[in-house]
Amino acid sequence: MEAKSYPVTRTDAEWRQMLTTEQYQVMRGHGTEQPGSCALLHEKRAGTFSCAGCGQPLFESRLKFESGTGWPSFNDPLPGAVETTTDRSYGMVRTEVHCGRCGSHLGHVFEDGPPPTRLRYCINGVALNFEPTG
Repeated sequence: MEAKSYPVTRTDAEWRQMLTTEQYQVMRGHGTEQPGSCALLHEKRAGTFSCAGCGQPLFESRLKFESGTGWPSFNDPLPGAVETTTDRSYGMVRTEVHCGRCGSHLGHVFEDGPPPTRLRYCINGVALNFEPTG
């Protein structure tokens, strides 16, 4: 199977230089941050969450909700901002969410969210930057 090509590409050395160790482990190594460890979990201001790897706008704060899981959760991404793939790691089947512009791992999406979408995009906070409105 051929690897997907993304509009933003970097060498492994470039990713390691621009990301923190934790960001690299999560975003390029498909890891997970410790629940409750990121300040963006509690971010409540109006604004936009973007990919820490390429700056692609991903989620609007108005669609963020408290899921009680320890990770920032959203009902829906911005149109065309993310892509999904099937993740069969750890003996389970989940839907992985990654940035549609650079391919970085963001988290997973589950079908246990609130209305109207019933989706919960469970995203690692270290994979995000936040830009407040205004």
